[in-house]
Amino acid sequence: MQDIYIISNRLPMTVTRNAGSVSVTPSAGGVATGLGSVFRKYDARWIGWPGIAVNKGDFALKESIKALLDNQGCIPVFLTRNDVEKYYKGFSNKVLWPLFHYFQHYTEFDESYWRVYEKVNRSFCDILLETAEPDAKIFVQDYHLMLLPQMIRRELPDATIGFFLHIPFPSYELFRILPWRDDLLKGLLGSDLIGFHTYEYTRHFLDSVLRVLGHDHYMGQISYEKRLIRADAFPMGIDFDRFNTSIQTHKVQKEIRRIKRDIGTGKALLSADRLDFSKGIPLRLEAFGRFLAAHPDSRGKVTLVLVAVPSRSTIPSYITLKKHINEQVGEINGRYGTIDWTPIRFLYSFLPFNTLLALYNICDIAVVTPIRDGMNLMAKEYLATKADGTGVLILSEFAGASKELGEAILINPHDMHSFIRALECAMDMPEEEQIRRVRRMQERIRRYDIIHWIHDFNNRLDEIKHHQAESCADLLSSVHQDKMIQAFRDSPGRLLLLDYDGTLVPFSDKPEAAIPDPELLQLLESLGRLERNTVIIISGRDRNVLEEWFGESPVELIAEHGAWLKTKKDGWERISELKNDWKDSVRDILTGYVDRTPGSFIEEKEYALAWHYRTCDPELGNIRAMELRSDLEQMSGDLVPSLIEGDKVIEIKNAEINKGLAASVWLKKQKWDFVLGIGDDQTDEDLFRSLPGGAYSIKVGTAPSRAHYRLQSFRQIRELLSDCMAVDRE
Repeated sequence: MQDIYIISNRLPMTVTRNAGSVSVTPSAGGVATGLGSVFRKYDARWIGWPGIAVNKGDFALKESIKALLDNQGCIPVFLTRNDVEKYYKGFSNKVLWPLFHYFQHYTEFDESYWRVYEKVNRSFCDILLETAEPDAKIFVQDYHLMLLPQMIRRELPDATIGFFLHIPFPSYELFRILPWRDDLLKGLLGSDLIGFHTYEYTRHFLDSVLRVLGHDHYMGQISYEKRLIRADAFPMGIDFDRFNTSIQTHKVQKEIRRIKRDIGTGKALLSADRLDFSKGIPLRLEAFGRFLAAHPDSRGKVTLVLVAVPSRSTIPSYITLKKHINEQVGEINGRYGTIDWTPIRFLYSFLPFNTLLALYNICDIAVVTPIRDGMNLMAKEYLATKADGTGVLILSEFAGASKELGEAILINPHDMHSFIRALECAMDMPEEEQIRRVRRMQERIRRYDIIHWIHDFNNRLDEIKHHQAESCADLLSSVHQDKMIQAFRDSPGRLLLLDYDGTLVPFSDKPEAAIPDPELLQLLESLGRLERNTVIIISGRDRNVLEEWFGESPVELIAEHGAWLKTKKDGWERISELKNDWKDSVRDILTGYVDRTPGSFIEEKEYALAWHYRTCDPELGNIRAMELRSDLEQMSGDLVPSLIEGDKVIEIKNAEINKGLAASVWLKKQKWDFVLGIGDDQTDEDLFRSLPGGAYSIKVGTAPSRAHYRLQSFRQIRELLSDCMAVDRE
């Protein structure tokens, strides 16, 4: 059975230490409840921090915690106080949290926070690697672990990895501020599926990937490091039945009666959040104060129950926020309160589940108006408790839940006039209208509950893995690789046809920058010197560039996709008489696109022209590329025989030129005992097509291909060639 792991900052079990002993208690609600109920039957394991800092040398305490958690299917990641301070309180909650919630002015770009964040993400990876099989299925949760998917991918390339972000993903203009933006995006792109609460957040992520890393998407699918990755929206649900049915329990009914006696018979408004600047509590209090000022007749008839759950209470900005809220509550209560009526009942504490449910049920209006929120499950929890269908939800349009709960009164919390009108509308809404709205929203959140959310994400993850496997050649397994190397060793005549860019070296922003490094030159030198080998670099590059780079190497060369050939014996020669009379017309068109597209340029080859746009603004480059394709396709076929699309490049060449035709020159020379062709893009499909039966062919990446096998990167190709060379010397 496939290993399944859930990885989050915190475990679903909280560890406490008292008088030298430790104990664990289960966490309730939210992700822990949903994930646990779905994956328990799969014998899933949960990796996370147990909630207490442990010194590195406290081995006895670590073993005690491990033993307790092992019975619960949990694996702890131990953090020191410095880790907690800089990874959790620091980078996670002083950098990512405020910036992703659009509070840039609270963000602290501290390099030491980043270093510890990297280190802790690596610790999570190391713990996983202790038990995970190569094909494990792994669900990584939230902003604390944004580097983890790529770390896992490097160690377990065949793993199935899903990542879900439970907070907003900001717009590119805000995300680009991060000094570590490249690393965070690359970390997430180690996943197979990346989930967000709303399409808006998904779009922001895709836009950042395009503008920061230069990788475009098609229908939410990104090709990155030769892998296909999907980003999509999965609005998180709640355990609807639990909230809906628990209202009838004796304990909750007892709490309902107690709170009703305390509040009285007037209208009750509920505001329940963690104390956080993203929740917009000061704006909520301001609106309530203005409402009381504008409606004297409502005084004594309406009470706001304000619940603020303590959060990050040692961070200065949160201390300031708490002080400000205290002052607002005191000012409103002092101005409008009477001996027998307090306008705001302020609770600064965590509420037990039964008390929270009772408040949800008895409050006539819920005011859920964050300035920015990934989802806000409290809005859904409030609706789930309304068994009779009465109640009004005032909801911020900046909460992710607003995309699903359109029947709520949606407001911009910064607009005081609309906020006050919303309070007026909620106070006066007829019961029939309340029921109509609530029932529609209940139907929606009952259907797409936490279980549905998990199943939907899991099914989509399986789909993208299936699509990856279906759209590309089989991964070169260790068994097949051993057979290939053995065939190489036993063959007296061996032909190796090797693409260059993307196959032997990574892509570069400028073509001339992708020069062969000493390691590659040494590898080719060793392969080419072996008596039984004929090694050919087969490239779309200009012959003068290849001559400069490989002229002294014992390899043979194919340039410009096959227009020029170089053998050890005869030197450079053209494959046939080729015409260049189309180049002037095409060059004029390309020059116009260079003028209109800053950062693009033309690469001139003897029998081809290439328009490069890797360093352009990504969105503009893609638009111009589509326009150029359209313009070129409208020209006469005699003038533009062939158009090739590569990685951020469009190349125009003669139709009779292709890598397969050029390779056939060598394939016809003799009967080869061993033939290997390797390439990474569409131009290499002609090469694969030309190879004889029994030949080995490898595609670098996950794109559809005629190749028999695939590998993920140029590094794996180099390792394979090194292994071939090593076995030949045995």
